[in-house]
Amino acid sequence: MPEAGGRRPLVAANWKMNRGAPAEARELAAAVRRELEALGLDPGRPGEPEVVLCPPYTGLAAAGEALARSGLELGAQDLDPRPAGAFTGGVSAAMLLGAGARWAIVGHSERRLVYGEDDAAVQRKVAAALQAGLRPILCVGETAEERDAGRTEAVVGRQLAAALAGLEAAALGRLVVAYEPVWAIGTSRAAQPEDAAQVAAFIRERAGRWLGGDAAELRVLYGGSVKAANAEGFLRQAELDGALVGGASLEAAEFAAIVAAARRRGGWGA
Repeated sequence: MPEAGGRRPLVAANWKMNRGAPAEARELAAAVRRELEALGLDPGRPGEPEVVLCPPYTGLAAAGEALARSGLELGAQDLDPRPAGAFTGGVSAAMLLGAGARWAIVGHSERRLVYGEDDAAVQRKVAAALQAGLRPILCVGETAEERDAGRTEAVVGRQLAAALAGLEAAALGRLVVAYEPVWAIGTSRAAQPEDAAQVAAFIRERAGRWLGGDAAELRVLYGGSVKAANAEGFLRQAELDGALVGGASLEAAEFAAIVAAARRRGGWGA
């Protein structure tokens, strides 16, 4: 079994506002599938990493068609926590499930910083996703100023506490947390693997304490300028269970190489 308490590695691709036209989404999803198959990787096979692709809303259905019967899973980049109503532009959890998504990224720093989402909004989205049957990938992380001030754990702890409010211990097995330091996202500046692992350990310990469950169930990813060249260093860390990949996920071969690094982690696969 893997060293990290039996937690299955997970690699998620966040395409952000790219490749959202149906033809583009279908093409990239199909290319990822081909690259993984060429490396002998099958996410549907026991012992392999879990792989989730998160295209824009407009590409969900087309990407899902390209992933059919592949073992790869589909996720959304956000959701509206309300079930229905007069909310122009909103996309509910039920709509995402209907489009084939089984995962949703929640609280990404770009949603917090660019769109003004606060901790309370993130909490509502986590709760709505879990209630509907979507699996949330909750993003937490500090800015460069907060890091330089020595406030990483204070900031991450606050974001985590707010997002977990009202949840029960059973959520630990359905929730994934991605530690994404804001200063590392889209900057080509990644955290040091040991530092990221230390924050991951903090996240797992606090989540288990607050929810009263088995913290070993909770998967924690690293995100922030992850590439094939540096993925191995992060994935060697026992506290890190995979990666949330941004820009590098737009290149099928590069992304597949990161998945291959996840397979080598902690005794999973060859």
